[in-house]
Amino acid sequence: MKIKDIAKLAGVSPATVSRVMNKNGYVKAEKREAVEKVIREVGYRPNEIAKSLKNKRSNIIGVIVPKISTETASRVLEGITQIAKERNYQLLISNTNLQIEEEINALEFLSNKLVDGIIISATEVTDQHLAVARQLTVPLVVIGQRMAGFTSILYSNNHAVHDLVDHLVQAGHKKIGFIGVDPKDKEVGQVRKQAYMDALNHHQLPYKEELVAIGDFSIESGYQQMASILKKQRPTAVLAVTDHLAIGAIQCIKDNGLSVPADISVTGLGDVKLAKYLSPPLTTVHYYFKTSGQLAASELFNQIDQLNMENKEIYVDYELRIRASVKKIERNS
Repeated sequence: MKIKDIAKLAGVSPATVSRVMNKNGYVKAEKREAVEKVIREVGYRPNEIAKSLKNKRSNIIGVIVPKISTETASRVLEGITQIAKERNYQLLISNTNLQIEEEINALEFLSNKLVDGIIISATEVTDQHLAVARQLTVPLVVIGQRMAGFTSILYSNNHAVHDLVDHLVQAGHKKIGFIGVDPKDKEVGQVRKQAYMDALNHHQLPYKEELVAIGDFSIESGYQQMASILKKQRPTAVLAVTDHLAIGAIQCIKDNGLSVPADISVTGLGDVKLAKYLSPPLTTVHYYFKTSGQLAASELFNQIDQLNMENKEIYVDYELRIRASVKKIERNS
């Protein structure tokens, strides 16, 4: 059914139907009611593709995620989807499986598609990222990393790690180990490690290289890095930069005949769903990943609508979740 058919049934001109549908121009109340009645009765829906082309919009945004199977990505996508749905937008999702080359390819691919904007949850930001991003003709918002010249939604890594170290020190710990990730990931690899070092210094505790191990994001790596630390020196506590690393560390500690937290306390960051069901339940930092998705989408739509073109850094709130994986020890331990 076309607009002229609606007009014939309502007894008005096609121009009147168009004004009613587009909500512009004056239409007498009785004519508006007649048109709306016919639209309801016949279940008419305008051709969204034609409508979007007329408005020079596709009503699609591109979203690039590092690993769609992770809980973090799922929660971020939930937030993006909620805001997109409110705007009658669909998502075109690209899963890069933690491959930098795939992130670059995804940016180039989406830039050639009819998307109105792009959100990228980046594993790291390279010169290649910047080169492609600066060629985009649509808005771009970044989640989890800083990208010069673009709005970034960031997690409060520095403050969160400081809070964890403060909690461990208040519990009497002085020998605090650290399990991190490759510094190519600036926010998780660099910022969280630097925060750990700064927090130790704040409490006048020495930084010991033998208590530090660096791997990847997997549970297996958490296990391996914990084993590496135990071969050198036993800490009283370990701060892992993700919950998955903490889970691996806990299993390694148990497999070495030790107990958590009786022998070694463990903390993580992220608060995955499994964290509170571990034995013992994991002390960690809860990041509001869904909120980060909502903020990213809201900022993107502001730029699409040209309501706010200012590039900025927005930090997402967090909450320290204190559970049973940290033991209070004597101050002289």
